[in-house]
Amino acid sequence: MERNHLTRRISVASGREPADTVIKNGKVIDVFNGEVMEGNIAIVDGYFAGIGDYEGENVVDAKGRYVSPAFIDGHVHIESSTVTAREFAKVLLLHGVTTVIADPHEIANVLGADGIQYMLDSSENLPFDFYFMLPSCVPATNFEHSGAILNAQDLEPFYHHPQVLGLAEVMNFPAVLHAEQDMMTKLLDSKQYRKKIDGHAAGLSGADLNVYMSAGIRTDHESTTVKEAKERLQLGMYLMIREGTVAQDLRQLIPVVNERNARRCLFVTDDKHLDDLVHEGSIDHNVRLAISLGLSPITAIQMASINAAECFGLGEKGAIAPGYKADFVLFDDLETIQITDVFKEGKAVVEGGKLVNKAEFNTPIDSEPIGGSVRFHELTEAHFHIPLKSNKANIIEIIPNSLVTVHLIEQVNRCDKGFFQPSIRNDQLKIAVVERHHMTAAIGLGIVKGLGLKSGAIATTIAHDSHNLIIAGTNDRDMLVAANAMKEMQGGMIVVNQGVMIASLELPIAGLMSDRPYPEVYSHLNKINLALKQLGANDHFNPFLTLSFLSLPVIPELKLTDQGLFQVSKFEHIQIDAQ
Repeated sequence: MERNHLTRRISVASGREPADTVIKNGKVIDVFNGEVMEGNIAIVDGYFAGIGDYEGENVVDAKGRYVSPAFIDGHVHIESSTVTAREFAKVLLLHGVTTVIADPHEIANVLGADGIQYMLDSSENLPFDFYFMLPSCVPATNFEHSGAILNAQDLEPFYHHPQVLGLAEVMNFPAVLHAEQDMMTKLLDSKQYRKKIDGHAAGLSGADLNVYMSAGIRTDHESTTVKEAKERLQLGMYLMIREGTVAQDLRQLIPVVNERNARRCLFVTDDKHLDDLVHEGSIDHNVRLAISLGLSPITAIQMASINAAECFGLGEKGAIAPGYKADFVLFDDLETIQITDVFKEGKAVVEGGKLVNKAEFNTPIDSEPIGGSVRFHELTEAHFHIPLKSNKANIIEIIPNSLVTVHLIEQVNRCDKGFFQPSIRNDQLKIAVVERHHMTAAIGLGIVKGLGLKSGAIATTIAHDSHNLIIAGTNDRDMLVAANAMKEMQGGMIVVNQGVMIASLELPIAGLMSDRPYPEVYSHLNKINLALKQLGANDHFNPFLTLSFLSLPVIPELKLTDQGLFQVSKFEHIQIDAQ
């Protein structure tokens, strides 16, 4: 069959036979020269066959619109959208994204290899290309309880799957630095299969970056300053410029991009909530934002297409050129990039801003994830009491729209029994991480500043990376109500006020994803956002997504695991007391 397709493609390219489809009257984005060109675009069997004077059985009149390669997200966690791969694809296609490179380490931290297999199965047979990098660090560290442990031999069989491109973000830098056996095997297995290796170099510089490059790690999405970005480019890394829901680094990093290094830069979202994907967009938003900040539109499109494709060795993607897959978008204006039509392998999947051929999304999923993933012992209000020896405490301070936190030492209030007393005035609230995989009864407690809650509590089982239950609140009663409700509905997001659950979203798939259509999930998220306003939550960032990263012990500086308060720079747990 491949021989016949190739023979026909050559025949169409030479003009000996008509194309399946011809795009006429379009302004074609040339990502190789950074220019706009004109010519009819011939498509056959889902591939571009030529640009020039072509005729075809089906003619699409671009009506003077720009014809651009479809967009690629170079690093994303689908689970962070709270919907399945199928629903995720529907949303992204509306925004011109037809390909993602996903890291399923969220579900892998809960379900292990079964979680990876579920993501592979659930993303097949869709008009969208899902590629995966294998989770390299499950658990992320040894300082918390995750639902599973994945070693090199657990990952090795997945390298044979055609959707697997390599090893996902290596966040356990000490394991690389000290050449720990299992990490070395993971790196060597990836090299043996000629796969890619993604980095996670948060806070690293100098010799530490040299270590990463020497290990074969070639990308990083954790740069937050121009200095960090330039250092990564100097050493030969691909710079992933991230703009998600919490981590919004594009404004800070875009000044580093110039005509000499732009082809080593690409866009990623990493983690983005469904509501933001729906109303703001995905990689298309990154492109628009970069253009608004002064970047050349065609350079921004390069970063969103050919650069990402080349970074991951996707040789048939990212350009409108003969021999490339016919994944492309149409839009009217080169500045605003408002996408009207999207084509996947030559077939329209979005027309006039609406999905077409929805039947293609009705294919059955071959496997189902393991249920009942939220398990913990019965709790009481006493489980949330924080004993203190003094009125001075180590506090996690939130930086709005950042994964990084500040290690604060502040005066706090104590009750007569010596327990920490939350202060709405000082914005000092309780935070707890409850182990929910193995019934260990482990509970980490801490103090958080910056959420801005004036009453109530919020809780979620989306808590990177081990995805234990994380709760923040102004009082023990509401925190307990949230915990009990979470066990009842087996995962999700909950808002509680004065002992009553006022909004929720059930996430029965590993406590991370809904099994409902995305418009229904979107509706629940809107209700949660309204409920957060009742609690007086800070509206300068997404409180739930921010909360979900306060348990991630690989991003500086102070985080909370089910084992307690964790100082990332020292890579060790510390006491809440700051005597």
